[in-house]
Amino acid sequence: MEFYQHPSAIIDDGAEIGDGSRIWHFVHVCGGARIGKGVSLGQNVFVGNQVVIGDKCKIQNNVSVYDNVTLEDGVFCGPSMVFTNVYNPRSLVERKDQYRDTLVKKGATLGANCTIVCGVTIGQFAFVGAGAVVNKDVPDYALMVGVPARQIGWMSEFGEQLALPLSGKGDVACIHTGCRYVLVGKKLSKVDCNK
Repeated sequence: MEFYQHPSAIIDDGAEIGDGSRIWHFVHVCGGARIGKGVSLGQNVFVGNQVVIGDKCKIQNNVSVYDNVTLEDGVFCGPSMVFTNVYNPRSLVERKDQYRDTLVKKGATLGANCTIVCGVTIGQFAFVGAGAVVNKDVPDYALMVGVPARQIGWMSEFGEQLALPLSGKGDVACIHTGCRYVLVGKKLSKVDCNK
């Protein structure tokens, strides 16, 4: 496998890193990590042993991807955003057997300084705004902001807010791609693309 590793980065034996990935300054990748193709790990990123990172993910500076976190293809992790893996940590109580799985689905964006509390699933192409604290599952395409995070809208795969209500019925096309999105109840689906 061919990837770029900055001289200051530490990659432990056994780590799998896909072709075309870039591992920048002061990154530490643990030996059990599996990282896909075309991934960018920014300065000071930590990747734990029990972590899977899909193809074409971008993890910006100062992000720690702890054990039991899975990122599907094309996930964006903004600068200094936070993952956790224990729900109720105590320094004096060993809880490594209580790690909760966190799944971030394809194409999702996790904005700068947001926090993802362990045990949740972030839907595909969801968009978590900067500084939000996510403590429950997030639907596909949902736009989430605040503390705790609440849904305020829907986002296209292109990354633009769609003119749709939070629930009910709706149908709109992305002005950038021509892709059409249909809302039924509280679920948004992409149905076709004209371009």
